[in-house]
Amino acid sequence: MIHTQPLTAIVLAGGQRDEVCRDDPAAINKAFVHVGGAPLVTHALRALREAASIHTIIAVTPNAAPKDALMLADERRESGERFQDSLANGLQDLDADTPVLLCASDLPALTPMAVDDFVERAVQHDCDIAYGYLDQALHDVHYPHIRHTWARFREGVFCGTGLCLIRPRALPALLQIMHVVTAARKNPWRLASLFGPKILMHYALGILSIHEVEDRASIILGCRARGIASNFPESAINIDRYSDLQLHRNV
Repeated sequence: MIHTQPLTAIVLAGGQRDEVCRDDPAAINKAFVHVGGAPLVTHALRALREAASIHTIIAVTPNAAPKDALMLADERRESGERFQDSLANGLQDLDADTPVLLCASDLPALTPMAVDDFVERAVQHDCDIAYGYLDQALHDVHYPHIRHTWARFREGVFCGTGLCLIRPRALPALLQIMHVVTAARKNPWRLASLFGPKILMHYALGILSIHEVEDRASIILGCRARGIASNFPESAINIDRYSDLQLHRNV
């Protein structure tokens, strides 16, 4: 049962063509590559439209995006040159204190149940940013053939999902950190300094806890950040590589 008023969801479908698009010349970017008879973004929109926790859907896409792929969205907004710009455009003019669901556009297996489960879990935490993560043990029970990038923590081995809850008031702090991370991407020492030696040491030793990451992220961002465990592997199955696309087309 959903214990909150239905939310606005933003599907981020900007970006340029990449290797995933190589055999789909009509796709303006990865979100519009066809899988299972529909563009990737349409699968995400369908799950959101059928979720009880969502009432309004905003699709952030290039202006050239085909309208038929976005029929399930209530509104389309222009994507920016960078991810940060698209995120800002999507959140513009939304109530600063009301949580908004951010959804990736490359989740071909996403279900309404996965969306509702994440939203219900996330809104129970009084936080500004809630980021979904998935336990490898749960994933492997259902989708052992699908690859992910996994990280080992004290509590287990996890990957991120394609769902995040954010209160728009946290956007300025998030954009600032994204700017710093982007500027430091070629300077490992500067990048490491964001997290601090204790966090890095604990991660290297495999003893870093989720609670430590939450606390450090909250300090860095200047707002409350929490990780939300998902019960649904479908929230993490995404298309990062051409090989991922081929796998899903052959299922």
